[in-house]
Amino acid sequence: MPTAEAVRIHTLGPCTVRSPLKLSTVWGDGVANFVGDDARMPLEVEVNTGRPRSSEAMFEKAGPRERIYFDPPATTAAIVTCGGLCPGLNNVIRSLVLELHHHYGVGRILGIRYGYMGLDPANGLEPMALTTDAVDDIHTQGGTVLGSSRGPVDLDRAVAFLRDRGVNILFCIGGDGTQRGALALANRAAAAGHPLAVVGVPKTIDNDIRYVWRTFGYYTALEKAREIVTCAHVEAKGAPRGVTLVKLMGRDAGFIAAGTAVASQDVNFVLVPEVPFVLEGPGGLLDCLRQRMERRDHAVILVAEGAGQDQIPAGQQQRDASGNLLHQDIGPHLAQRIKDFFKRIGSPVNLRYIDPSYIIRSVPADCEDALLCDQLARHAVHAAMAGKTEMLIGQWYNVFTHVPIALAVAQKKYMSTESELWRAALAATGQPAHMTGPQAGQP
Repeated sequence: MPTAEAVRIHTLGPCTVRSPLKLSTVWGDGVANFVGDDARMPLEVEVNTGRPRSSEAMFEKAGPRERIYFDPPATTAAIVTCGGLCPGLNNVIRSLVLELHHHYGVGRILGIRYGYMGLDPANGLEPMALTTDAVDDIHTQGGTVLGSSRGPVDLDRAVAFLRDRGVNILFCIGGDGTQRGALALANRAAAAGHPLAVVGVPKTIDNDIRYVWRTFGYYTALEKAREIVTCAHVEAKGAPRGVTLVKLMGRDAGFIAAGTAVASQDVNFVLVPEVPFVLEGPGGLLDCLRQRMERRDHAVILVAEGAGQDQIPAGQQQRDASGNLLHQDIGPHLAQRIKDFFKRIGSPVNLRYIDPSYIIRSVPADCEDALLCDQLARHAVHAAMAGKTEMLIGQWYNVFTHVPIALAVAQKKYMSTESELWRAALAATGQPAHMTGPQAGQP
C-alpha cells in the first residue's frame, strides 16, 4: 500500500484568487459546496475488527476549491487526446471546454492536434480554437475531434511550444502511456521555470489504471461487446457443431472479457491474461471444449488479446509507439488450434472468428460513460484551476479523488482472480476455474 507521501498532490503555489463559482461553505443551505484541501478519502475503506489497516494513506478529495491559483480571464488551457480511440473522448473535451468557459471564464482554450505530435512545431499542427460552438455537438460522435496518436515528443520543444502560446494548463486525456508523458511534461516545464498545471483524465476501455475505480469507455465497450456476443451466439447455434470465437481488447487485464461474459450470459469460456490455461491434454481448454460440444453441440468463446501468450510460439518482441509490448495475435492462433483439434479427433466443427476491437472503441459513449466523462472532466478543471499538477482524476469507492500520476502508472491494475467479477464470470460461463491440467474438472 502507498505511503502518505506517495499520495501527496503537487501544487504550483498558493491559491490567492477567489473562485468565480457561486458555491457555498455551509452544509444544509441547499447550495452545492466547495471542497476543502483537507477533505480525504481513505485508500483502505473496508475495516476488519481485530486487524489494523495496512495503510493510513488517504487520497485528496476532488472538487471545486474556494481559492484558486489561476486568474481565469488571463488563463490559457490546452487539451490533448492520446493513444487509441475510446468511447467518450469527445464528451470529455466538450465538458472541459464548457466548465472552463461558462463557469470559470477562462479566456482561451486550445485543442492540440493528433496527440503529443501536436506539441512539436516540426509537425506543423497548429492548435485549434475550442469555443463553445466548436464543441456544441461533438459528444454525439465517436472518436476525438482533435485526433490522436501514440508516441513520445521532444520535451524541450513541447514545453517551448506551450510557453510560446501562453498555455498555463494542459489536460492530458489518455491511458498509462499518455499519463507517463504528462508527468514528464510537467517535470520538464517545472525545470524550465514555466508554471504549467498538468492534469490527466484517465482513458482506457481496458479499465487497467490503478486507483481509478472505472475509466471512461469501459461500460460502452461492454455494451457493444455484448451485442456482438449475442450475434456470436446466434452464429454458433445456427450451424451444426458451431463454435464462435470472439477476441476482445484487454492487453494486460481481463476486465472487458470478464464483464462481457457476465453481461451476456451466452459465453461458455472466457480467457483472460490473469488466468493461465493450457490447450492440450486432459483438463486443458480443448478437452473442456470437446466435453461442452458433446453435451450442447455449440459453444461461444471470448478471449482477451493478452490471454494465452505462452501458448503461442515465441516471436520477436515488438513495442508500439507508446512503448507497450505488442502481443502475439491469440485470436487466429486459437481458432486454428481448435479447428485442428476437432479435425484430428474426427469431429470437425464449424468455427466462426470475430475480432470487433476497432468497432467497439470507436463508437459514441453510452449514457453511463457520458455521465462519467462529464464528472471526470469537471473535476479535472477544478483541480487545474487550483494549480494542482502531476495528477489525474481518480475514482475510489465512487468518490472522485486526486491521484499522483507517478503512483497511478507505477503498476497496472489487474483483475483479481479472487474478485466478485471473476467469480461471476465463472458462474455465468460454467467453465472450470482452472484449465491447466487434469485437476481442471468439468466445463
